[in-house]
Amino acid sequence: MKVGLIFAAVAEAATGLALLIVPSLVGQLLFGVEFTGVTILVARVAGIALIGLGVACWPGPPLVGMLIYSAAVALYLSYIGFADGLTGVFLWPAVGVHVMLAALLARDVMRRDSVPGVQETRRERRRNALPSLAHRCSGPAAGYGWLSVAAWTITAGACEVAA
Repeated sequence: MKVGLIFAAVAEAATGLALLIVPSLVGQLLFGVEFTGVTILVARVAGIALIGLGVACWPGPPLVGMLIYSAAVALYLSYIGFADGLTGVFLWPAVGVHVMLAALLARDVMRRDSVPGVQETRRERRRNALPSLAHRCSGPAAGYGWLSVAAWTITAGACEVAA
């Protein structure tokens, strides 16, 4: 199963890269017709989507694939709007939505431990800090995590501190 998923991820990402770099050649090879005009633009967006799909299918978190797709499509659509002057009614709203999605996904990637190599969040570090103090507390605040550590700090002695 894992080998098949890796193969599919590489194949989709390679096809996406080909659509992004040489869309007319891919059109000729797949359909027997070269892409021209706006079809090239749509083929490149499809290429970006396939690269994102390839990254999402790679063993690991799919969140990164969606982040790559949203950020790349936002950049490419912005480029089309500025450089080529092609602006439809939904171009800039689509750019805005993809920028917003990319920002939200980037925030999630930075906050999650599910992404390899990403540090734990500040909230998780606070929650996990000083577990020995929280477990050694006695009295009514015992067992309430940070509440018990705060109670220990305030009362200065309700908890035993191991040296």
